[in-house]
Amino acid sequence: MEGLLDFVLRDVLTRVGGVERCVSEFIRITDTLLPERVFERLVPELTQGGNTATGVPVRPQLLGSDPACLADNAARLASLGPHGVDLNFGCPSQVVNRHRGGAALLDEPELLFRIVSAVRRAVPAQQAVSAKMRLGLHDDTRAEACALAIEAGGASELVVHARTKLDGYRPPAYWERVDDIRQVVKLSLVANGEIWTVADALACRAASGCHALMLGRGMVANPGLALEIRGGQTQPLSWAQVLPLIADFWHLVGQHLRVDQRTGRLKQWLNLLRRAYPQAQQAFEAVKTYHRPADVDAWLAFQMAGLESCVSGTMSPGSAAQEAAR
Repeated sequence: MEGLLDFVLRDVLTRVGGVERCVSEFIRITDTLLPERVFERLVPELTQGGNTATGVPVRPQLLGSDPACLADNAARLASLGPHGVDLNFGCPSQVVNRHRGGAALLDEPELLFRIVSAVRRAVPAQQAVSAKMRLGLHDDTRAEACALAIEAGGASELVVHARTKLDGYRPPAYWERVDDIRQVVKLSLVANGEIWTVADALACRAASGCHALMLGRGMVANPGLALEIRGGQTQPLSWAQVLPLIADFWHLVGQHLRVDQRTGRLKQWLNLLRRAYPQAQQAFEAVKTYHRPADVDAWLAFQMAGLESCVSGTMSPGSAAQEAAR
């Protein structure tokens, strides 16, 4: 989820609970051995034991098509002590695919095997090598062959996004095809795609046969989704619970991102939050005209002041809701 689920959002979302592990945005590998500082800049959790601030392990993900170069970079990355190395065979981006990356490799099972084999040899045995794939490039006829190639290469876990590259992110996700793959491989299999609610999670488990699920946009839209699925939360987080997370997110954005990137990142998250929270629509409408961080600071301070007034009992719940929605 390039450009969305970066280390800042990982930090905030894992504070809610329910997440066992994160995978980083992909790190593009071409023909260069990246220096350690690049890996640490893209996955700063590497400087804190490979975990988010709340102790959730993060597995860095590499994307490329050259087995030898991927292996060299995986070895260097592994030396930084991550909780394994992940390989991206699922990105549907046209730019990435034109350069033989991501889902473009799903027409070449033999190349998948060579990549996974090379990376597995380069990474110490105690560190996992995993992969993520889609069902295929233009169709799903090679899905099983790709999964078998990844398994034969030595991967211990495979996440399957249950759509082809051609499907993009359009519903539905074909979870039953993950079950077909599960019938032919022995490695740990994780289902992914179109999981927005607890009902979706249960349906995905039933159709795919997988008890492990990977959440993407669904958890960005509903930060408590993982906790709900695991039974630690009986209903979605309220907007009053989400607003402090937005404040924490904005604080981290101010610490780590360039000034010209900050308001765009907040608008991006609010845009997805609109799927689960009507209040996010009103927040998005207010913030979308802002370009200066100072304007967001003032808006957010007003929202938090209204929330604190509601909690302290100096404002009626109805009034607080109106203020928080402005």
